[in-house]
Amino acid sequence: MSRFTILLILLSLTACSDQKLERQTYILTTGTTSATYYPVGVALATLVSANSDVGFSLTAISSAGSLENVKLLRDNQAQFGTMLSIFGAWAYEGNGPIKNPQPHMRSVTGLWPNVEHMLLLSNFVTEGFFSDFKRLNGERVSIGMRNSGAEITGFYIFDALGINHQENLSIAYLGYGPSADALQDGNLVGLNAPGGPPMAALTRAHALLGNTLTLLEVSQEELDLINWEYPIWNFYDLPPGTYPGQEETITTAASSNVLVARDDVPEEIVYNLTKLLWENLPVLQEIHAATNSMSIENALQGIPLPLHRGALRYYEEQGIDIPKHLLETKNE
Repeated sequence: MSRFTILLILLSLTACSDQKLERQTYILTTGTTSATYYPVGVALATLVSANSDVGFSLTAISSAGSLENVKLLRDNQAQFGTMLSIFGAWAYEGNGPIKNPQPHMRSVTGLWPNVEHMLLLSNFVTEGFFSDFKRLNGERVSIGMRNSGAEITGFYIFDALGINHQENLSIAYLGYGPSADALQDGNLVGLNAPGGPPMAALTRAHALLGNTLTLLEVSQEELDLINWEYPIWNFYDLPPGTYPGQEETITTAASSNVLVARDDVPEEIVYNLTKLLWENLPVLQEIHAATNSMSIENALQGIPLPLHRGALRYYEEQGIDIPKHLLETKNE
């Protein structure tokens, strides 16, 4: 092999190396390592790494969840993030726990539903609906850990339903596992635990407590009240057998989890990520069962934020009907 040929090979390898170095790396902020956001985020980042033609790299990091993800996106410490749809709405408008509007945030896609699980010991159940929490007269219930999405959305639902949690309830701030344990020990009479069913802690509680534990349903009137600010909650049916001893369908409420991006991420990057996600959905479904409920036909359900222009282009190519509110932005 001549020196000239060797030089050409070395130059070629250097060029390839330079191209790899030029690939922009974006950060996807997810949730705690024990929750659903993180493993799905890691799987999505792995998909990006396995497809060199997308033109960028993606790194998934763990976080405290929705509220912290809003802050990381605000400070450009992350360019993509997962969050509950209500946090996306609050962030964009500057409502709820997020006082300053975040007009830079855009939707990429809806993910799997975040299902409301509100449970009471059966002897405290009156009508079998969420509003039974009104009638507890100082009994102790768990709302979720402090500053968690469960706590913030739980109180939001209580307020919407006229449940005076400050005066009529004794609130415990416990994670799902400790909440289920406290139920079994008689230290709680109820709990709030939104998430993707079936939830392991609640499965254990149902198995041990049997028909002495009731998973509450939501009525049409209650759903309308919860949606007073943003129409993002829908009915969600838990089929028989979702939890031990459950013989009938239980109708609760659910809102979407959402993948969002900063609006300054280039259109082509978001287009390629959206395309990669939907064309490789079976891969994600092998990683976590929560993604089994995802479909491109329902990708835009319950999304409160305008679409990023890259995601919009992909959905238009797929013939997806785009709701008007997803086309409007504050910059236009």
